[in-house]
Amino acid sequence: MVSVPIETPAAPRPLRVGLFVTCLVDLMRPRIGFAALALLERAGAEVVVPAAQTCCGQPAYNSGDVDASRTLARKLLKEFSGCDYVVAPSGSCAGMIRVHYPRLFEGLPEREAINDLAVRTYELTDFLVNVAKLSDVPGRFSGRIAYHDSCSGLRELGVKQQPRVLLAHVPGATLVELTEPESCCGFGGTFSVKFGDISARMADNKCAQVVACGADTIVAGDLGCLLHLEGRLRRQGDTRTRVLHIAEVLAGDVRGRTSAGGDRISEAATGERT
Repeated sequence: MVSVPIETPAAPRPLRVGLFVTCLVDLMRPRIGFAALALLERAGAEVVVPAAQTCCGQPAYNSGDVDASRTLARKLLKEFSGCDYVVAPSGSCAGMIRVHYPRLFEGLPEREAINDLAVRTYELTDFLVNVAKLSDVPGRFSGRIAYHDSCSGLRELGVKQQPRVLLAHVPGATLVELTEPESCCGFGGTFSVKFGDISARMADNKCAQVVACGADTIVAGDLGCLLHLEGRLRRQGDTRTRVLHIAEVLAGDVRGRTSAGGDRISEAATGERT
């Protein structure tokens, strides 16, 4: 009898995920980028971090500079080619790519490629919950967390329960809800510059809700919101309330992954980070 070798099915290829760090995270708080990287790797993804990535073009888009927005969109499209998904630790930037890029390229030759990029782009917690199905997060936390729903993530991408589902898996973390978790913090990018007084009052209202609910930490998925709220808290003399990105809480302390000088994540990535 001739024995026929049994072929073992090849293991499925891991998802190739491009991490769009965002310029704000890269320049202001790179440890968020490293936290996002750790979470994506925890989910089993092969992570690529294009070193030359910059901005999604949202500031230019919101200011009416369509040409600059399209130039940046084309750059991003090229840099993340070959990725199964593109993930950003920001509902604002992910929303720009997913919702506004297709509008920018209506009637243009790149429209099909841009639309394909848009449907493959996710905010971090949305990807972890709905695509990667991650539930085992490495973070540990001690305290009461109030989660702020950032406008773009909530209204453009439907990010609401995803971060709360993940926070429920963090040992030691107690989630307490704000009175108005979905109300705007007042940042809104250029809105905070054009309407400074209104923006500050909106932030003060949100900060008062944090105090009222007894939280010792405010968490959100967009660094712009967090910087805005932290600035108001500190100006009010509040040095106690912690202000953290959702990725930092879920991943735990990953600051050791940067050098003592606090490397920007795009500079720490040599070519493609896998």
